[in-house]
Amino acid sequence: MSLEGKVAFVSGASRPQGLGRSIALTLARMGADVAVTGKAHLEGAMSVAEELRQLGRNSVAVKMDVRDYDDVKKGFAKVKQEVGTVSILINNVALMGHNVPIYKTTVEEWDDEVKICLSSAFYCIKEVWADMCANKWGRIVNITSVAGPMGGYGQTSYGAAKAGLISLAKSVALEGARFNITANVVLVGLANTDATAALPEAVRERVEKKTVWGRAAEPQEIASAVAYLVSDEAEYMTGSVMNMLGGIDLFVF
Repeated sequence: MSLEGKVAFVSGASRPQGLGRSIALTLARMGADVAVTGKAHLEGAMSVAEELRQLGRNSVAVKMDVRDYDDVKKGFAKVKQEVGTVSILINNVALMGHNVPIYKTTVEEWDDEVKICLSSAFYCIKEVWADMCANKWGRIVNITSVAGPMGGYGQTSYGAAKAGLISLAKSVALEGARFNITANVVLVGLANTDATAALPEAVRERVEKKTVWGRAAEPQEIASAVAYLVSDEAEYMTGSVMNMLGGIDLFVF
């Protein structure tokens, strides 16, 4: 699977053990030039961009507040100028900022999480849409969570936003088909990332036991799923949800 001549954009790729980093490196190894974003952890995104350049790819790290559409527009303008026209978009950025019941969740917390996890994907799609349509080729992948289709205690805003990413991709798939633009979703359960490492050990172990493998997914396993979806081999696949839950959603008795 080759992505030579393509430019990919991966939001939220600043963590050393994050999904974004693994996805960016995988796409670069397939031949794509890759832009990555960071905000609070911009130095991490810059480190990832340097790794990508060491692979012989053109790359830039963009400081971007994905909650702010004007900032998103500025970021994409920089990417277009320094790397090229984006033809592969990976909406990976996320924040699970709080795990509290509805009565404790403030309106500000709701708005912030929905903007980061859902609105940001719409903003990014808007910025690549015209070029993808004009070039008659595009690949869009939204990274979502088990909290989307299944919900989660204390995760009203996060779960609702992650569910919204699924519907967003399906609508984009319908509108993009005549322009040879596909839009798909990768559904992730527990992955061995920095965010997972921050969970209390007892919680992490409990979730791991709910998978059929008894472990979290490795970031590379998720990145490989993304790599397939953006390749020509997956051209017929659009509006789909690729299940990478490791069996968390299977009925057990």
